Amino acid sequence: MKISVVVTLKKDVLDPQGKVVHQTLKNMGHDKIRNVRQGKYFEIDLNENNKNEAEKIIKEICEKLLINKVIEDYAINYK
Repeated sequence: MKISVVVTLKKDVLDPQGKVVHQTLKNMGHDKIRNVRQGKYFEIDLNENNKNEAEKIIKEICEKLLINKVIEDYAINYK
């Protein structure tokens, strides 16, 4: 089962890298962009056909390794 995980900073957390990208885009003439937030993207090919088991495994992977629960959120997408 192919799964993608998108990790983003929580809404209230300052994103300095996103701010730099936003400012750079403005400097390039893209002044219609309101905001940029940076995140992480993971593609995981899991050897599990049961969706409930796969979700359990992926949630454990996310919460123990891929994210910092204090400042990040994540979304799981099944392909």
